Amino acid sequence: MENFTNETIDTTQLPKFEEVQFTALHPNYWIVTLINLLIFFLILGTGVGMALFFNEQLSEFRFGIIIVFIVLMLLIVLFSRISFRKKGFAFRTHDVLFRSGIIASNTVVIPYNRVQHVALHEGFISRYFGLAKIEIFTAGGSSSDIEIPGIEKEQAENIKQLLMGKIQKQL
Repeated sequence: MENFTNETIDTTQLPKFEEVQFTALHPNYWIVTLINLLIFFLILGTGVGMALFFNEQLSEFRFGIIIVFIVLMLLIVLFSRISFRKKGFAFRTHDVLFRSGIIASNTVVIPYNRVQHVALHEGFISRYFGLAKIEIFTAGGSSSDIEIPGIEKEQAENIKQLLMGKIQKQL
């Protein structure tokens, strides 16, 4: 019979993910984000405009509604920019990291031995700029655990091959 041991781990000696050098998303991904926001605002603005034009009860509030719409647009663009600048990814010997967040920073760390599936996606606008998104799936979920957007397509394909190689080694 084996002797059971349960030694205390010195947590000060563990590697710190906060010290990892993260790779920023490709600068063109900001343009993709702006184009997507523009499309969203055009659709939303058309709906608001039609409501203001056809609804007589809103006529006295038109100016206020337009000001609120513009302020919300600017806030969404500002927060999108902050979010874009805070996102980053890193691949280490044993795991992949993805950092995001606007107000609070969120870092997801997935060991390679947990990766079950990897997908590469190109959106219509992203494809025009030569960008792709990597989705990393672990066991026990139908949605991806990490989505890393704004990666050059060739680099995204290399990352996918790296991860697929790590999955093959586990089998």
